[in-house]
Amino acid sequence: MGPMRIVGLGVDLAEVSRVRRMLDRYPRFAERCFTPHEREYAFRFTRPERRLAARFAGKEAVMKSLGTGWRRIRWTDIEITGGGKPTVRLRGSAAKRAEMLGVTEVLVTITHTGDTALVMAVAVGEHA
Repeated sequence: MGPMRIVGLGVDLAEVSRVRRMLDRYPRFAERCFTPHEREYAFRFTRPERRLAARFAGKEAVMKSLGTGWRRIRWTDIEITGGGKPTVRLRGSAAKRAEMLGVTEVLVTITHTGDTALVMAVAVGEHA
């Protein structure tokens, strides 16, 4: 891979307790916002809300890195993998937006502190 250029940058925070409340209050929240792979990964753990909060923040950070918001990209069109280095898979509206911008990859980093998940996303493309 040759030199890369930064196309966009995004960052987002999510409160773990708020995600827990959403899961309890709205039974369809998890399937509306997370892919089957993300749900399967998160619900293997005692506190799935920690992993889901990170993925929720990750999706918002990715949307920001693509210069758009959640009204233009479906939540499930962005998938954040777990277990080791997180990676981003784009499909549907997110993949179309990335292609339009010349984005070839979105890099993410995730951290947790107490009740907060923080994710930073960098959309990169090949150097023009």
